[in-house]
Amino acid sequence: MSTVPAIPIKLYPRLTQGRFNTWRVAFVAVTQLLYFGLPWLQWHGRQALWFDLAGGRFHLFGLTLLPQDMVYLAALLMASAFGLFLWTTLSGRLWCGFSCPQTVYTEIMLWIERWTEGKPAARRALDAAPWRLDKVTRKGGKHVLMAAFSLWTGLTLVGYFSPMRELAAGLPTLAIGPWEAFWALFYGGFTYLLAGVLREKVCLHMCPYARFQGAMFDPDTKLVAYDAPRGEPRGALRKGAQPGVARGDCVDCGLCVQVCPTGIDIRAGLQYECIGCAACIDACDAVMDKIGAPRGLIRFTTQRAEDGGDARPRRPWQRPRVLVYGGLLAVLLALTATGLLNHTPYKLDVLRDRASLVREGDDGWLENSYSLRVMNGDEQAHRFRIEVEGLPGARLRETAPVMVPALTVATVGVRVAADPAAVQRGSQPLRFVLRAVDAPQRHVSADSSFIGE
Repeated sequence: MSTVPAIPIKLYPRLTQGRFNTWRVAFVAVTQLLYFGLPWLQWHGRQALWFDLAGGRFHLFGLTLLPQDMVYLAALLMASAFGLFLWTTLSGRLWCGFSCPQTVYTEIMLWIERWTEGKPAARRALDAAPWRLDKVTRKGGKHVLMAAFSLWTGLTLVGYFSPMRELAAGLPTLAIGPWEAFWALFYGGFTYLLAGVLREKVCLHMCPYARFQGAMFDPDTKLVAYDAPRGEPRGALRKGAQPGVARGDCVDCGLCVQVCPTGIDIRAGLQYECIGCAACIDACDAVMDKIGAPRGLIRFTTQRAEDGGDARPRRPWQRPRVLVYGGLLAVLLALTATGLLNHTPYKLDVLRDRASLVREGDDGWLENSYSLRVMNGDEQAHRFRIEVEGLPGARLRETAPVMVPALTVATVGVRVAADPAAVQRGSQPLRFVLRAVDAPQRHVSADSSFIGE
């Protein structure tokens, strides 16, 4: 049973080089380029990606979603969840090891720490040294850089909800709103605490994903493992070793432990603390290259191969979890894509005039009054024509097109008239159709009713 030490153990992970480290650096670069870059992109005079909470709109380049369209955001979140489940089933904890925000920001904080304090041995010596000018300078410089990066991370997050360029312009004079300042400081402090202070402890003791992701594994899920039959008995290479004495390929150098960001020994077997970052694979491969042994003493494998089965994983369509997660993801993406392709930026709501259900007009026809709420969620103003359907002989008294400015809501009062000889008594279905004059193929409708005598 694993225990939490009363005095937390500080880790000094060693930097490693190799193909997996290159991939990890690439993921850090790509994710941060997207995160820090997207709020600065402009689209037709406004921010391209902008959650405008005050205006009740979500701008995604040329697409503007209103509160009624949040079903698409919910579908996107669900698709992201099923995509993560599918990726976990196929590739194990590669998300944790390469692209999880905790991993990415911890890696950046470690880069800052290595740059200011040096290699692991130098950092240990600095921590053990008395507080003198050099230690204060290095420690202080590290924390200043970490805090500055964390604050910029928090400000960037706020920039998705408040125009980023306005936030940046207000920084020199501190002309930032109280809520913007609060959330920038809150998320910045959160980043500093989790990635700069707690680091691997978040993965080991706080992250719930590490606890339940085992339910998404199957015997063919990728995982990092040590080839014990090949590596044992381990021992250092020595000249003049006795012939005939069995020795494995593991030279017991300990590099796999020194480079591990969570401080585990992968040679002790599969452990939930392993985040699949493959740093131990890079370190071990480098040692194998030096001693002339084949790579793969520590490698990505599967539980099926570890149990002595076929080392080749089954095809994706032969794995039930892959089929379930993949099927749900495909259905969600198909429904979302269909909805967005057929999405119109207009909305129409109809309210009946309850004060006067029906009255007789000057021409003897029956009239019902309605209040139409026309929402134009497009980036440009439109003239709309209102039509009625579903009631034979019914017509609108008001036929002039309605002008609605961009991203605004207009309320329009209309009257529907019908020949009393052509309508029945009581309530009858009626449909209002809102059609843009400049794009008549784009229209929306709303159902209501017409009250006869």
